[in-house]
Amino acid sequence: MGAPALLWPPLLLPLLLVLFGQPPGTSAQDQVCSVDQPVVQIKENSDISKPLLNISVSDDMHVTLGSGSTPFAFIIVDNQLFLNVTPDYEKNSMLEAALECKRGNTVVTGLFVPVIILDVNDNPPEFPFTTKEYNVPEDTRVGTIVIPATELAAKDADVDDTLYYTLQEVTPNASSFFSLAGLSNPALTLSRTLDFYKNQKMTFRLLAQDTWNANSTEPSHTATATLIINVLPADLRTPWFLPCFFSDGYFCIQAQYHGVVPTGLLLSSPLILSPGPIYAVDGDQGINRPIIYSITAGNTNDTFIIDEKSGNLTMKKSIPSPMTFTLLVRADQDDMARYSMTQAIVEARDVSGNPLQFSQSLYHGTVVLGSEAGTAVKDRTSPFETLRIQAQYSVFPDLNSDITYQITNSSDFRMDEDVMLTNVVMKETGVFYVQVEATSTVTNDTATTVVEIQVSEPEAPSTGEGAMGDHKFSTVDMAVLGGVLGALLLLALIGLVILIHKHYRHRFNCCCKGKAKVPPPQNNYDNLTFLPDHKTSWSSTSNPQPQPDPEPSQPPAGSHSPMSSSPTPPSSAPPSPEFRASGSPKTVQAGDSPSAVKSILTKERRPEGEGGYKAVWFGKDIREDADVVVLNEPTADMDSASATESEGSDDDDPDQKTSLHLGADIDHTYI
Repeated sequence: MGAPALLWPPLLLPLLLVLFGQPPGTSAQDQVCSVDQPVVQIKENSDISKPLLNISVSDDMHVTLGSGSTPFAFIIVDNQLFLNVTPDYEKNSMLEAALECKRGNTVVTGLFVPVIILDVNDNPPEFPFTTKEYNVPEDTRVGTIVIPATELAAKDADVDDTLYYTLQEVTPNASSFFSLAGLSNPALTLSRTLDFYKNQKMTFRLLAQDTWNANSTEPSHTATATLIINVLPADLRTPWFLPCFFSDGYFCIQAQYHGVVPTGLLLSSPLILSPGPIYAVDGDQGINRPIIYSITAGNTNDTFIIDEKSGNLTMKKSIPSPMTFTLLVRADQDDMARYSMTQAIVEARDVSGNPLQFSQSLYHGTVVLGSEAGTAVKDRTSPFETLRIQAQYSVFPDLNSDITYQITNSSDFRMDEDVMLTNVVMKETGVFYVQVEATSTVTNDTATTVVEIQVSEPEAPSTGEGAMGDHKFSTVDMAVLGGVLGALLLLALIGLVILIHKHYRHRFNCCCKGKAKVPPPQNNYDNLTFLPDHKTSWSSTSNPQPQPDPEPSQPPAGSHSPMSSSPTPPSSAPPSPEFRASGSPKTVQAGDSPSAVKSILTKERRPEGEGGYKAVWFGKDIREDADVVVLNEPTADMDSASATESEGSDDDDPDQKTSLHLGADIDHTYI
């Protein structure tokens, strides 16, 4: 930076000595006038209040500034030289002090004192612009200098400064396309191929700094400018026939065009092709040059012509018999610089096998009562849309544009192309059946269909009315419907209460009265011994005492008791608590303690109420020490369930009767 300025003053000193022969202020004979510093060095922008040097003169002499001094730069006070201005290297790199030593008004000797100003980096660099735009064609070759350094270089008032440049991207990924030629060379160079359709504008920030090391203790200044690069399209791509099945921005794989025409007919309108009409655009959309169309091959007998500006394909001649044309169509740019080719395949078919047909045999329309003449008939399935009645050729779409429609059986309606309009005011509600005839003006083929038109009142519901579809309901209708629904709901609730009472009444009784004592079930017994007295023929006795060797009575007809002797009817007294098992079935052995459990096996009949438990008499052939299994006593839940099953079916499977759940929470006693 300021190094050269620091080196040259010592080199200047010998030159000054040669010019003056000796240091100023010295004399070989005597020293009547002298200074303590022959040369003074100071940095620019310094504010120095101290004297630059001291001047020594004899007592009879004085010192003044001569005319050779830098104007207004110095003053002399008490034989001391002071700086009177702020030094600026860029304005004056050296100040000169011409000292005149006088005796009276006579100059005795003169002294020359150079004051050298040292350069300081105190000025920032400046670009000659704030924002600059450049246009770069997309076909510019990589490595080309698109903007020279002379147009981008910044200026620095510090003449000895070297500027260093940096390019920063503002547009994402822009730095991959452009770079600077060097650290001190701001020329902009293309680093990558441009694409107008991907990057049409890129913005950069250009920096110029007067120090290389940003961490240096020396003062540093930076200038900033904005560069905008506009990418211009170049004529790189051929015309594209649309639609493109595939395109990568440079190439288009285009569709072939197909069409069908009838034999023996000359169509005046442009042909309807698939997937669309013949149409091409300039592949360079940024240039978008006009396209010129032509047929270059396949046009047998000049049957077809193509409009060179629109690309519309029309018939010039009729085709007598079925055949296929493969037309080679060319699209040129209007400057003839580039072109493309495609095929248009046209088939000529016999029209007789492809009749004119309506899409529906019966259409449904609707008109509001009171509609004026000229009102369009609406589609009943979509009341907000106009009903359109159309006939067409399914194979020859070109013939569908030349079809006319008329009504053959009614003067109340008329056709406007494929839309039906009223011809009179609709004054009465009702249903009209209108026949529509379609006629092809090319083939003279006809087709007919029927339109059912319903004239009805406006369907907007009023207060107190409800609407559903095409029907309205009055307040009375809604009230009747509400009453019916309420009655049905009441019947459903009553039925639900009956079902709950029938199937779960025993649970309600249990919950309301505690654990009720339920009499033994009247049926569903596995052993006839448990049947009540009125259902079995027990031997009557007036003596409650046990009888020795009683004779077994015969069971009644129809009885299926497995016992050979008539048992004593069971007592109606509830079972003793000792017989209520709390867990799993218990096996009782003869000889156990009577206090633990009473035996229910006996050869004697016991009177009712004796012992507080039921006994079963097996006759003399059963020993008292026989083993029995004691189960829990049936509870109200089980009894009710058994009763319900008996009511439902009298001939249930016995296996199902005996498969009731027996658990620790059920109080049943079975043998």
